[in-house]
Amino acid sequence: MISAGDFRNGMTFELDGNVVSIVEFQHVKPGKGAAFVRTKIKNVITGAVTEKTFSPTEKFPTAFVERKDMEYLYSDGDLYYFMDSETYEQMPINQDVLGDNFKFVKENMVCKVLSYKGNVFGVEPPNFVELKVTQTDPGFKGDTATNVTKPATLETGAEVKVPLFIDEGEMIRIDTRTGEYMERA
Repeated sequence: MISAGDFRNGMTFELDGNVVSIVEFQHVKPGKGAAFVRTKIKNVITGAVTEKTFSPTEKFPTAFVERKDMEYLYSDGDLYYFMDSETYEQMPINQDVLGDNFKFVKENMVCKVLSYKGNVFGVEPPNFVELKVTQTDPGFKGDTATNVTKPATLETGAEVKVPLFIDEGEMIRIDTRTGEYMERA
């Protein structure tokens, strides 16, 4: 059991027969009245996000979400194929389950496949990936105001903002959680 006072981002629990994950939470102690926990929760199966408030003493059963490392192999239309590294079993996953940050994943990368009671509801790419810049405009000398960035297209087709000194063909590190450029690789 998990109490609302112990909520943290990313926790999963059962609520009204559904499995939900905490996107955001905030402990609120108003000057008058009892404290409460304001949350944004996401239904992990449907993806619906709702806001809800809880008393800090409410308790909920913990939902055990299986996180399994699987290697991304290839895509075929709307299906993306992943392989279990231990059993070499292949699993097709529909495109709607993948999420926005999957655009940074290239073939043969290991991702975490999230499932609850056998139903896959999400894929987490590695937190940091190293990708090659395939297209970007050259930076111009003298164009050096603070934190100037330019768009760059990566080998996976994703587009990110990079500093002016990054050129085509360079390997860069991306944080997949925020989609931001980190450093040269």
